[in-house]
Amino acid sequence: MTITIFSLFPEYFQSVLRTSIIKRAQAKQSVNFELINIRDFAVDKHRLTDDRPFGGGAGMVMMIEPIDKALRDWQTKYQDQSKLVVATSASGKLFTQQLACHWAQLDHLAILCGHYEGIDQRVLDHLVDTTVRIGDYVLSGGEPAAAVILDTVTRLLPGALGNEHSLVGEAHEQPGQGSYPQYTRPAEYKTWKVPDILLNGNHAKIEAWRQQHRQKI
Repeated sequence: MTITIFSLFPEYFQSVLRTSIIKRAQAKQSVNFELINIRDFAVDKHRLTDDRPFGGGAGMVMMIEPIDKALRDWQTKYQDQSKLVVATSASGKLFTQQLACHWAQLDHLAILCGHYEGIDQRVLDHLVDTTVRIGDYVLSGGEPAAAVILDTVTRLLPGALGNEHSLVGEAHEQPGQGSYPQYTRPAEYKTWKVPDILLNGNHAKIEAWRQQHRQKI
């Protein structure tokens, strides 16, 4: 799989892509990442990519032309792959584990990071396939949201995790399904003890206990 990030600040992802599971997945060739700087497609010598909003208001809006040029250049390189173009937006639909599982089946996922007051609406209407948000709050830009998305999708790819069984029965596998409590050694710390049922080796009872204590969201 290839994940392409379109951003005004691609340097944001340098440490993200060199860490933990993301780094391992690249080493195992489960995923390839591509960072594209939207400023490289600006049409003036000052490399402007934003302008004041029509109708007035605070802040700046990302311009359509550099984004259009960047996307068209990218599309020509990957014409034969199944791909999806996603934009981060505070007004997008909520990103979920179910979406991540679906996107992990693609050959190519592209994420367009919003910034400033947002992206010219014509980009969202005509140039991308869908828009998503990662929560009901406002970020300074779409880069943190893109990092969440690429991490969630990457860990679902074959070879990304050290143990494929780690994906079985995960939190959010079903809508409204949270996680169950986890413990490790020591079995007792100060006066706080691990539940006895987790220490008895009866896997059927342990699984029943975990399902009973799985948090609802």
